Formats: sequence, structure tokens, C-alpha cells
Amino acid sequence: MTGFNEMHILWISEGMSCDGDTVSVTAASQPAIEDVVNGLVPGLPKVHLHNKVLSPTVGGEDFLAPFRAAARGDLAPFIFVMEGSVPNEKINGDGYWTSFGNDPVTGEPMPVNTWIDMLAPRAWAVVAIGTCATYGGIHAMAGNPTGCMGLADYLGWDFRSAGGLPIVNVPGCPVQPDNFMETLTWVLYHAAGSAPPPPLDEMLRPQWLFGRTVHEGCDRGAYYEQGDFARDYNSPKCQVKVGCWGPVVNCNVPKRGWMGGVGGCPNVGGICIACTMPGFPDKFMPFMDMPPGGSLSTMLIKPYGAFIRRMRGITNHTANREPRWRHNRDALTSGFNPHWRP
Repeated sequence: MTGFNEMHILWISEGMSCDGDTVSVTAASQPAIEDVVNGLVPGLPKVHLHNKVLSPTVGGEDFLAPFRAAARGDLAPFIFVMEGSVPNEKINGDGYWTSFGNDPVTGEPMPVNTWIDMLAPRAWAVVAIGTCATYGGIHAMAGNPTGCMGLADYLGWDFRSAGGLPIVNVPGCPVQPDNFMETLTWVLYHAAGSAPPPPLDEMLRPQWLFGRTVHEGCDRGAYYEQGDFARDYNSPKCQVKVGCWGPVVNCNVPKRGWMGGVGGCPNVGGICIACTMPGFPDKFMPFMDMPPGGSLSTMLIKPYGAFIRRMRGITNHTANREPRWRHNRDALTSGFNPHWRP
């Protein structure tokens, strides 16, 4: 496959968003975003990043210039990164929900949806960063007036970019920084012609990052197995009874940590509220209550866990004793026998 030597990244964070994903990515180290932009990662195309937080421009039309060029078809190839949920502009009344720059002809604000319509079909790849952009997130919860949705809901789950790729969803509220940069790097290697397309699950998440549950990588998982549960947030034990959804949530944060391998919700005493899941937040509220299946699973594991915990305690006690032949008496009792045996 023939690859590209240069790639633009057009990053719009004017969806319904707090810009937390952009801020989070500035903490990435595997690789760092500055290493990608400065060409320090071998084998990647030269990257031109257009993001308002990390832009060297003073803003305004200077910042918007590459976006307008891409919309006209004068800038290619590029990766379109969407941050923030997509509102339904068909129900906006007389106004608009969120905008990005002004229309150069009318001077009126341009809804983000207009930019998506112009950029997504021309993009070599489309990446949704954070749970808001992937599945709608907080803004799309029950009772919201904006009709918010994820990018795949807006463009269609069968959408394919100009490079033939489906939307790449990297959820998280905010996104785990290295999860996003690792995924973006894979897409860039694919653009360079040196890697296959990134493998995605049915919800368009990278399989190697979201193929396991929080529980499977959690430092507290052994406490669950032993039926030993926290009753408050000061305990180091399993937090299922105080609201953790880790056993059913696809996320690698406990395994990976947050910054430099340190942190991650359950690792530091926080429950998993399922922020990487398409059903977030509605299906996981109220956050501090035990999940519906938690009472049954903890009840079933309790007798088994109590028995296993007792047996391990006995073995631990035995393993903490030295063998009886380690002594200073005048007889060798280790069982050593130097004679050859047929």
C-alpha cells in the first residue's frame, strides 16, 4: 500500500463539550502529542495539527483557514477529529446549539453540524474523541433539550471515510490520554502505509484497548473473588457494593493508569461509573448505588469467597514458616542423601 508523507489533523472541539478530552491528551506520553507533531516518532507522516488549544495561531480566520480549505477540497489528506456530542440542529428553534466560526458570506455563526457535513466525507479518516463525541455522553442523557448524539449516530454507523475506514471511536470522560494517542498513532501508521487498519469492536472502539473489562484489570479484583467488599470509599477492597460497575464495563484504565501509568479510577478509590460505555450515563445512574446485579453476584460469591479466603489464610500462615531442617543442631535433617540411587 502506498502511504502519505504528510497528514493534517483537523480537530474540532466545538461539539457539546467541556474540552476535557483536548486537555487530557496534553498529558499523553505513549506517545506524547508533541512528539507526533515534531516528527519524533519513526515512520509517521509529517503531522500538521490544527487544534484550538494547541494552535500557534492567534485564532480567528487565521485558525479557521485550514478548515475552510479542507471544506473546499483544497487541503488533503486530513484526519477529522471530532470532540463533543453532536446536537440535533433540526430542533433548534430560531437559533443554533453550537457553532464553529462564522459564515464568511452572511456573517452568521456556522453550526458544528455544517462543518461535519463538509469535512467528514472528505476526511481520509474520522476519529471521535471522548464519550460525548462517540456516543453522546452527558449531553445526550434523558431529558436533554438538544437531541444530542454521538458522531456515528449522526453520520450513520455504516459511514466510511475517504480512506475507507469506519469512524474510530475512542470513548472516555475524558478520554484516557494514551488510549487516544496510541489509536491516533495507529491510524497515522496506516496512513503511512506501514500498518493495517486498526481493529475495532462492534461499537467502533479499538479492540486492543476496550476488549476487556475494568474488573479484569483491576487491582481490587482479588477481593471480589474472595467475597471481601468495601463498605465505604476509604477501603482498599472491591467497590461493587458502593457503586462500581467495573465487572461489566469495557475499559483498560485500571491496567494502564492515567498519567505515566499512575492513577485510574478504582486504583485511587473511585468507583467505575462506566463512562466508556454507549449507555452512559443513563444506564448507570445513580452512580453511588450498587449496580442491580451487584447484590446477586456478591451474595453468590460470598460463601465461596469466605471459604477460599480462609484456606488461603491457612496456607499463608504455613508459607510464613521456615522448614524444620533449618537449625543449628548437630544433625543434618534436610533429607540430603549423597548416595547414587539406581
